[in-house]
Amino acid sequence: MWFTFNCYSFSPPYFPSFPLLHFVTRTAGASNHIVESSEEMGAGGQRIEPASSGVFTWEEVQSHCSRNDQWLVIDRKVYNVTEWAKRHPGGFRVIHHYAGEDATEAFTAFHPDKKFVQRFLKPLLIGELAETELSQDRQKNAAVIQDFQALYAHAEERGLFRAHSLFFLAHLAHILLMEILAWLLVRHGGTGWIQTALCAILMATAQIQAGWLQHDFGHLSVFRKSSWNHLAHKFLIGHLKGGSANWWNHRHFQHHAKPNVFSKDPDVNMLRIFVVGATQPVEYGTKKIKLMPYNHQHRYFFLVGPPLLIPIYFHLQIMHVMISRRDWVDMTWCLSYYLRYLSCYIPLYGILGTVALIIFVRFLESHWFVWVTQMNHLPMDIDHEKHQDWLTMQLQATCNIEKSPFNDWFSGHLNFQIEHHLFPTMPRHNYHRVAPLVRALCDKHKIPYQVKTLGEGMIDVIRSLKTSGNLWLDAYLHK
Repeated sequence: MWFTFNCYSFSPPYFPSFPLLHFVTRTAGASNHIVESSEEMGAGGQRIEPASSGVFTWEEVQSHCSRNDQWLVIDRKVYNVTEWAKRHPGGFRVIHHYAGEDATEAFTAFHPDKKFVQRFLKPLLIGELAETELSQDRQKNAAVIQDFQALYAHAEERGLFRAHSLFFLAHLAHILLMEILAWLLVRHGGTGWIQTALCAILMATAQIQAGWLQHDFGHLSVFRKSSWNHLAHKFLIGHLKGGSANWWNHRHFQHHAKPNVFSKDPDVNMLRIFVVGATQPVEYGTKKIKLMPYNHQHRYFFLVGPPLLIPIYFHLQIMHVMISRRDWVDMTWCLSYYLRYLSCYIPLYGILGTVALIIFVRFLESHWFVWVTQMNHLPMDIDHEKHQDWLTMQLQATCNIEKSPFNDWFSGHLNFQIEHHLFPTMPRHNYHRVAPLVRALCDKHKIPYQVKTLGEGMIDVIRSLKTSGNLWLDAYLHK
């Protein structure tokens, strides 16, 4: 999802990799270094000896969930990540979302090279769960967790996590081709209204497709080496789109870790412009919060949602984050985009015309982006933390759109949002292969697996906003 304008207090250092993926990344955007020695190294490079091993209950683990006291469990091992969280490559917030919890499934989902990461978990190890304790915390379904683990292992055995380089190379080629055609169209065809409109459509299409492609590299799902994925990610989101890889990573992985969970998924922070789900509208209505006429939000969504998200909200947020964090690497990539764009179009349109053109392109791209991202999440369950297992949590927060060549291309294969959330490092061209297995597992455990047409998905965005608005009005008037 999408509508967040507040800027997070990123915990330094702020890097473009996800939890514990690279322990000694030196600077955001610099080459990722890997410690070659077998010594366990702590934050800052010093050697850290593992703490004395203890035996803990879930109750003890769950009591360590504050900002200054964080434990988590991975494969029944208990880790004290309090100090490490401040230096965590993915930022403080992602680890904190799992403080006091079992993070095994999230850890597995986001780390392609688990054996490597285990080297750096060892210094943080403080013990393990008592033999009398269940492997899962709270009321999570052990059978669901075990079956999903088996499905994950089966997908690995079938090679579904291996990317086809030609697929992504062809995708990049068609993006570059559209960029070139857009420029040639007005360079040789003139800058009339028709040529300009066609140019803008081509540019917006290239921008949205570049957005889907940078998403692949950001999830480390293309190259086997994470450093290659990071470099390609910076090129795509920075040079081809004028954005920031670090900003994207920090937001997006929080969304994946706890989708549609208030205070943990930044994408459901709607700035009080919208109320979403079934819980928040009642809370706002009961507290008599009326910053907007929420019972009409399904109408004003068309004015402040699709048109403004990318050209206004995201643009200002990206610039603020890069400048406030002094993210010189991402700023350089971003600047290279604008220098390329301005040098190509100022000779044709002048300064004001060139600025107007890019704003119009962002306007078109924003509509496309909002509808694709919202139809998978906004109509789904949006609530406070429920501490569910990975499969149940992701299925309640996501739905799919029917497969077709057009839908696959139009959405960057995010019509398979369920599979993407369950297997975030899986190359998108394999989603359709794992989808039947996921659906069978959901049927076995009676977990709803929703698939809609493209039209139904878009209509449900408006329907869900209207339903939430009516819930707010009822609570506002009668509670």
